[in-house]
Amino acid sequence: MKFIVIGITDNPQPFFPPEVLEIIRKGKAFSGGRRHHEIVSSLLPADAEWIDITVPLDAVFEQYQNSLRGEARGEVPIIVFASGDPLFFGFANTIRRKMPEADIVVYPTFNSLQMLAHRLLMSYDDMRIVSLTGRPWPEFDRALIERVGKIGVLTDREHNPAAIAQRMLDYGYTDYQMHVGEHIGNPSLEKITTLALKEATLRDFSMPNCVIVTQTGQRETLLGIPDSAFTLLDGRQKMITKMPIRLLTLQALDLPRRQVLWDIGFCTGSVSIEARLLFPHLDIEAFEIRPECEAIIHENARKFGAPGINVHIGDFLEADLSAIPRPDAVFIGGHGGRLKEIMCKVHDVLNPQGIIVFNSVTSPKVTLDSRKLWDETCFGLNLSQAQPLRIQLNDYNPIEILSAHLV
Repeated sequence: MKFIVIGITDNPQPFFPPEVLEIIRKGKAFSGGRRHHEIVSSLLPADAEWIDITVPLDAVFEQYQNSLRGEARGEVPIIVFASGDPLFFGFANTIRRKMPEADIVVYPTFNSLQMLAHRLLMSYDDMRIVSLTGRPWPEFDRALIERVGKIGVLTDREHNPAAIAQRMLDYGYTDYQMHVGEHIGNPSLEKITTLALKEATLRDFSMPNCVIVTQTGQRETLLGIPDSAFTLLDGRQKMITKMPIRLLTLQALDLPRRQVLWDIGFCTGSVSIEARLLFPHLDIEAFEIRPECEAIIHENARKFGAPGINVHIGDFLEADLSAIPRPDAVFIGGHGGRLKEIMCKVHDVLNPQGIIVFNSVTSPKVTLDSRKLWDETCFGLNLSQAQPLRIQLNDYNPIEILSAHLV
């Protein structure tokens, strides 16, 4: 099939170059959102066929297949109107994904973030673009953690400017200001507002809108969070993976090459939080059996600016893992005497080339020889072990950082 995808703004009196006007004049089948139809309806031929772009999109593409009945099917292009640049998180990408063999021609215009930057006289060659339109938070969180100085955000009704500002404040990213563009491209409705994040949380902004947040200061970056800075479980200093061991553990997990980290027995959340800040590309799933630890990990995540850690409370061995992304890195920080059972359950879902890391305490007071159990379980599961790393901090018992790979 053939598609011509034409970018438009929200201007109720759109401007098109002569070439595009001629394409519209000769067109037979047209498509776009209902708002687009209102804008261009006066330009369409009297006998034009219009297909609304609504969800589910599979039904829309079925209509495309059934349009232009008879000999015209596949020969006459479907003309699609799309907001801004159709290749910028736009409908041309959807066509390419749904119909990879389709013949596509694109006539773009400026997208909303470009126009907002124009109104602000702001250069945007250094702007990180994030779409929250029908998408969750991870890419926006990553931009914050990576201290990106200028972030352009495409919004929706859930991820609106007030919600974005609130999330930034919740995790301590107070060193930004927000620029909101409402109805960009519509001369009678367009509104540009620059305001502090706190003020943005109190405002209602009309749709459609987009956002640019710009950094106004520098947030402290830590390579290794001091143990004393964490909120602890009942104030117990032994219930945290100590900072030097924590960093060595993350090194053993080989996280730059991983995508999904499971932290089993997170307690204070120190490993998950350190991993989130150092490797913000990761999907981190944190598991803990003690319900009181849920508030602790959320408090620590906010304190250190680590949004996006997915927390699961309950017995890991009884957890339904079917809806959770499969890991390629697993840290077992606590096992409650059931190390073998946990490793067996992890083994069943671990992605190829995945790694498991466990820190074994060497102490005559430890009744269960966790190192021996680790070795036996690795042998039984045909896991390939790496050379252990032994470390002792001050008067603490020696610890061995153990790791094993799927063969």
